[in-house]
Amino acid sequence: MASYNQQPPPVDSAPPPYGYGVPASNQYGVPANNQYGVPASNQYGVPANNQYGVPANNQYGVPANNQGGYPQPPPPGFNIQSDPYNHGYDQFKTDSQHDPEAAVAVPKATDDWNAGSFSDKTIRRRFILKVYAILFAQLLVTFGTICLFIFVKPIKLWVQNNLWFYICAYVLFLVLYLTLICCPNVRRKYPNNFICLGLFTLVFSYMTGTISSFHSTEIVLIAAGITAAICLAISLFAVQTKIDFTLCSGLLFVLVMALFFFGWSCLIVYYALGYNYILECVYGGLAALVFGLFLIYDTQHIVGGRKYELSPEEYIYGALQLYLDIVNLFIILLGLMGKK
Repeated sequence: MASYNQQPPPVDSAPPPYGYGVPASNQYGVPANNQYGVPASNQYGVPANNQYGVPANNQYGVPANNQGGYPQPPPPGFNIQSDPYNHGYDQFKTDSQHDPEAAVAVPKATDDWNAGSFSDKTIRRRFILKVYAILFAQLLVTFGTICLFIFVKPIKLWVQNNLWFYICAYVLFLVLYLTLICCPNVRRKYPNNFICLGLFTLVFSYMTGTISSFHSTEIVLIAAGITAAICLAISLFAVQTKIDFTLCSGLLFVLVMALFFFGWSCLIVYYALGYNYILECVYGGLAALVFGLFLIYDTQHIVGGRKYELSPEEYIYGALQLYLDIVNLFIILLGLMGKK
């Protein structure tokens, strides 16, 4: 048996040649003379003379004739691991650290997904409700003004005899309209946006009521009913169709320019040759077509789901555009059906 140092050395003496509790014949914890089943000729766990099936000339898996040279091809039957190198710091990484996309689930972009600020369906729904609530209030004021001007005879006679007030209202209409269109801070800031829109609605309602006062009551009511039916059908078509009319702004601009110059031509013909009913019908039909397309265009901007759409802050702008489309369509139909 190996001898062990049982007593610690004196304080003043030199350190012992061996550690405490370790056999004197083996300072590194490996038994001498093969006390733990390891061959004496190989104290570090590698068998000598191939006791564990390893050739004596290749104790570490490398041929004896090529221990320091270039690597040799593996022997037959040697299994080469195909796994990628995964040592060092990488072996402690988790799956999320190896693949950043595994840690965060990013939704894939689809046709129904819009990364803009107007992608939330709840916000869109509230925006649509707000726009159409404002539009309903505007149309209610306008219809009430029209009924007042056609049913109350003193008011009807007064507006017909004071057309200068209509001209003043038209100038104020242009000022308010350009302010709401060209000044985003005005139409987006509460309560200035509602004040300007309320004044605009009153002014334009007065203008529409004045025009209606020159026609019979039956014609006005029929034109109003036809306008309501056409607007409902156009709105349903704009929501259901797959055609994206928000991409047709260039076409609408061309049609507006054509309508503008055709209107001036009709005015010149009217003063030169007199009234022409056929020419007026052509102009009215073209104008009705243009405003019908504008109604589809503006409806798709408000409902959303197209290439271009209004932001949630533009509820005043959306209501204003729809209101003008509907009332202008009513005025055009009134001119086509009336005699004055």
